[in-house]
Amino acid sequence: MTRLIALAAAGLLVAGAVSASAPPAEPKSPLQPVLTGTVHQALFAIDFGGALGVAVGAGGEVQESSDSGASWKMVQAPTQLSLLGVGVADGKAVAVGQSGLVLTRGADGKWTEGQSGSKQRLLAVEINAAGRALAVGAFGTVLLSDDAGKTWRSVAPGWAEFAADGMEPHMYAAHVAADGTLTIAGEFGLILRSGDAGASWTALHKGEASLFALQLREDGVGYAVGQSGAILRSADGGATWEERPSGTGALLLGVHAAADGRVLVTGMRDMLVSRDGGQSFSQVQGGGVNSLWFVGVAQASASAPVLAVGQAGQIVSLKP
Repeated sequence: MTRLIALAAAGLLVAGAVSASAPPAEPKSPLQPVLTGTVHQALFAIDFGGALGVAVGAGGEVQESSDSGASWKMVQAPTQLSLLGVGVADGKAVAVGQSGLVLTRGADGKWTEGQSGSKQRLLAVEINAAGRALAVGAFGTVLLSDDAGKTWRSVAPGWAEFAADGMEPHMYAAHVAADGTLTIAGEFGLILRSGDAGASWTALHKGEASLFALQLREDGVGYAVGQSGAILRSADGGATWEERPSGTGALLLGVHAAADGRVLVTGMRDMLVSRDGGQSFSQVQGGGVNSLWFVGVAQASASAPVLAVGQAGQIVSLKP
């Protein structure tokens, strides 16, 4: 199962007042369109490194922003394969996708196809300011680059230690800390960490529900979300995790904890928001939330809006 849906969020919504004879009013939409595509388009991932933002999707689509997401422009990419993940940091950008596809963005703004050494579908990638990039994907694929995506090597764990019966679990999310520490998440509720560039791995969490998205902030707050409404929270940089009640059984596939204390979660035809640091979550209503999906959520800075990408090539801004 591929990781598709993404994150969106907004404030609690209140339906407008109605008269006794009038039909119920639609709840006010929490989403403000920034970019709208066609029914044949789909964007799967978004990330920012300062003012530079990149969103990627089906058919090799690449959208770029140079103004913290206020405006977007489609750029030429050397592929027609779907791009499923993107990471941006300090002017560097890496995108990954089907059949082991890797694209890197040069200083001139041009995208170049690289060689990952894998033919497996790559589902997520992250890069830090030093140029260390981590990509994960199908059947236990875990790849590491120390040169901003130009060259890659496999650093997959010995899966027999973490998964039964010789299974190689799909990995859906990746994080690279400023100091180079690697964290990955995926099937069987697995969250694994390596502090030695993938030479060894330690299990931080294991459960029943697959985890599709992971966020770890520099202040130690972290979230992971996944199947059957699963939400996990960490207060110590991911060393330990606790389950948080979501109130939904939906597939949750994106999460972003904003600096103002909101936690924003999207899922398949569902969307959640917390305003109390993840202690409780409410379902967002209105704006077609319950019939649409969004994949990928990011924020350029604490003062910039949270943006989500998804169905029909949309980029939407989430109201505070």
